[in-house]
Amino acid sequence: MNQSTAHSEYGHLKSVYLKSVSEGFINQSQLTDLWKDLNYIHEPLYQEAISEYATFVNILRQTGCEITFLDEHDATGPDSIYCRDASIATDHGMIICNMGKTQRSSEPFAQADRFEKEKVKILGKIESPGTVEGGDVAWIDEHTLAVGHGYRTNAEGIRQLENMLKPKGINIIEVDLPHYKGPEDVFHLMSIFSPVDKNLAVVYSPLMPVSFRNELLRRDYRLVEVPDEEFESMGCNVLALSPRNCVIVDDNPVTKFRLQNAGCTVHEYAGLHVSIAGGGGPTCLTRPMLRGK
Repeated sequence: MNQSTAHSEYGHLKSVYLKSVSEGFINQSQLTDLWKDLNYIHEPLYQEAISEYATFVNILRQTGCEITFLDEHDATGPDSIYCRDASIATDHGMIICNMGKTQRSSEPFAQADRFEKEKVKILGKIESPGTVEGGDVAWIDEHTLAVGHGYRTNAEGIRQLENMLKPKGINIIEVDLPHYKGPEDVFHLMSIFSPVDKNLAVVYSPLMPVSFRNELLRRDYRLVEVPDEEFESMGCNVLALSPRNCVIVDDNPVTKFRLQNAGCTVHEYAGLHVSIAGGGGPTCLTRPMLRGK
């Protein structure tokens, strides 16, 4: 029996792709030139980002998972460190995304090139005018994928996903996302929903569609609520390393306390420059491939 699956957000992390800060941010000069055009909330400081990222990677290494680093690619920019967004891992092969943020359009091609070189099976690609970003998809269970419909993932992209996955017995739950700060903002499904165990998820309910929240409750999910003051500091962006063993950006004390009360072990890393500046928390910094069932 296969004891691994790509269809999980909380099983023990066995293998993951990362794009290091040094290969994505490159240097301070590039960050100074690009951060405003990329709609970052402030200019990241390169050396501080390197230090923050090293702490984050060390946390992952302690799990014993296999880490593969994506190469520097001339066509990609600083956003490429948020490598979850360019692809979706399935048990039937990788799905190569088509980005809703135009400045990131080359990232899926760069990942596809790497997968092809390493003979990683590719199930399909999202084609224009369809758009899908990996931060908008989250596995609810092995046969159910929640997909956020917003400014980064559109109806045509979701239709293409369904055409690829429904023949494989995978059901899609479409989640209508709010306008919030508009099309230039970084807002994904996983901005408001992070599963950390089979029936436990971190959520920000004020921006969660009622129908999706009710579906989680129907499935007997316990919801760890992120307070208003910790939403912007990425309290809801939580990466599970294994069931109830997770990573968050620091300075989210209420969320941390509520996770611990739910029986979770919580690891923290400083993320002011590597995460908060560009709107990419710990889930965004990883492209998980396989997890334990």
